[in-house]
Amino acid sequence: MRLCGLCVKPRGRSITKTATVTANRKLKRPSPIQLTLPATSANLGPAFDAAALAFSMFLKVRAKSANEFSVAAGGRDADICGRVENHLILTTYREVLQSENRPVLPLALRIDNGIPIGKGCGSSAAARLAGIALAVHFGGLQWSDERIIGEAAQREHHPDNAAACWMGGLAVARMSDGQAQTISVTPRAKWPLLLALPAQSLPTEEARRVLPEQYSRADLVTNLQNSMLLLAAFTQGRRDLLGGALADRIHQPYRSRLCPLLPVLQELAGSAGILGVALSGAGPSVLMFVDPKAKLSESKRRVREQLRIHDLNAELLEAEITTRGAGKSRRRG
Repeated sequence: MRLCGLCVKPRGRSITKTATVTANRKLKRPSPIQLTLPATSANLGPAFDAAALAFSMFLKVRAKSANEFSVAAGGRDADICGRVENHLILTTYREVLQSENRPVLPLALRIDNGIPIGKGCGSSAAARLAGIALAVHFGGLQWSDERIIGEAAQREHHPDNAAACWMGGLAVARMSDGQAQTISVTPRAKWPLLLALPAQSLPTEEARRVLPEQYSRADLVTNLQNSMLLLAAFTQGRRDLLGGALADRIHQPYRSRLCPLLPVLQELAGSAGILGVALSGAGPSVLMFVDPKAKLSESKRRVREQLRIHDLNAELLEAEITTRGAGKSRRRG
């Protein structure tokens, strides 16, 4: 079970100095690699487990082969990102190489993290993709983008965050026979984003436990209709469609009690320059789409006032939709 972001529960032996150092000395060391992985917001209201959006907060990783595993971390949640033991990037890296019968070369990582951990911003998908990309590079695996996304999707148990993080923009994805099928859409709209982050985190497993086992036909039909309108809103830049298209009956009504920011901020949709509001991933953070014609500072002021009225606190972060996916940003050296 995933704990959050870049942490995992211990499963068997930990990553320490191993006999892989010997293999490392016998092989020519691969060149260092740099990765830039964007934050992602999945579900986007009605598109539950089917769509996600990449936005401009990044996990940056530089890795080089070494004699032992080490991590130097800065940015958000640096204390979590800097732990070698049970590190999600390194654990994923190790597991992929072992499954492919490749030597596990120890790595020295330098991490600059800009993705909030455990807040519904795709931190675990970014970390898993980083580990997979490192395994592909240092293990000499000839994996396609589809294989990389599919590997991450199987580990995440849904493909939306992984697809958006790797490809950028708006990703639409599904799992079929264990394989991820994905497309990336470059949104025509350039809506600024506001992200409201509560202090507490919310494990995805807890957020999933509150969902019902069955839904009514009316709820499912409404979500299908809204998902289609949402795709049209992004591809055609239709801000008039966005607010209604973000309405959801599958997960947000049940998660509201765990994510008190959501119903409070949904009251602002259609006013204060806020075009639409949705839970970011499984929560507890809330993503707001801002009218580019509105003053962002005024929208932030109205959001803060709304939170104050309801005795709630949140960190407000500005962001923008990014088409800079991790797959496009890989570089050696």
